[in-house]
Amino acid sequence: MNQGDHLVLIIDDEPPIRRFLRASLAAAGYRVTEAETGEEGLKLAAQQPPDLVILDLGLPSMDGQDVLRGLREWLSAPILVLSARDQERQKIEALDAGADDYLTKPFSVGELLARMRTALRHAHRTGAESSVLAFGDLKADLAARQVTRGGVRLTLTPLEYKLLITLMKHSGKVLTHRFLLREVWGPHASQETHYLRVFVAGLRRKLGDDPAHSRFIATEQGVGYRFATD
Repeated sequence: MNQGDHLVLIIDDEPPIRRFLRASLAAAGYRVTEAETGEEGLKLAAQQPPDLVILDLGLPSMDGQDVLRGLREWLSAPILVLSARDQERQKIEALDAGADDYLTKPFSVGELLARMRTALRHAHRTGAESSVLAFGDLKADLAARQVTRGGVRLTLTPLEYKLLITLMKHSGKVLTHRFLLREVWGPHASQETHYLRVFVAGLRRKLGDDPAHSRFIATEQGVGYRFATD
């Protein structure tokens, strides 16, 4: 499927933002439909299911979080949320509720298009999951429960392995602290963010990953972590 086949639904109440997004996406070869309110966005999505949704969290009549939850009841397509700089809590809530990524206003066209491409690639990969995950010279054989880098087997603890595989399976997607803690340690640990810091630091050491210039595990400050996009 090429970009021209992808339909993007924009849900944003600000006309200048919609004009900017419509022009940018059309120039990049996407088909675009748009809604000014959450109610209208839900209706349009049901009439013509989009391949990706760009959703503003700060909608006037119907809260963006409610629109997100309404879409996630049936829509599996990626949802990219737009937020203001002071909306970190709302951003995290949206990611926990099923958003795939976020952009903080103001943002560049290049960043928007890159995030969209990553989200669409991840959505297509999810449909046909392989028993081997590979990112450059890093490979994880799920059947053998082995991870190698450059052909050399890495010695990982069971929790390190589970954390790495969770990150790799959702590559390119922002995973919140809460999501990772629930997936790896269980629901009782959803507030224990120090677990994550310790284990991510250990994984980075074993992967030879520099936190300042990460190739594999990038920190999303105050939100969570994002694994390699390619």
